[in-house]
Amino acid sequence: MKMIMVSAYKSPKKQELFLFIPKETELDDLPDELLVMFGEPSHVLDFELTPDRKMARGEAAAVYEAMVTKGYYMQMPPAEFEKMGDMTPPPERLDNIF
Repeated sequence: MKMIMVSAYKSPKKQELFLFIPKETELDDLPDELLVMFGEPSHVLDFELTPDRKMARGEAAAVYEAMVTKGYYMQMPPAEFEKMGDMTPPPERLDNIF
């Protein structure tokens, strides 16, 4: 599979909501409903995408497949329990903390 140049945009409506589109795609080419839900996109960066690229969140193969089939990929914010994964665990016994 070949490499795709991708432009990443962040949403002003929801923190950590990102839209990835092929770099040659114009935002006006995307479905109106998508842009209404997403808000006014703010360009973050451009990068090279291959199915085996390491990504911070999500699987590169799924992003690549969406680029080829739909023409865009929306990366949703992490769920609350995913954010809490970095927290330290509570003590084993809570009756001895006072």
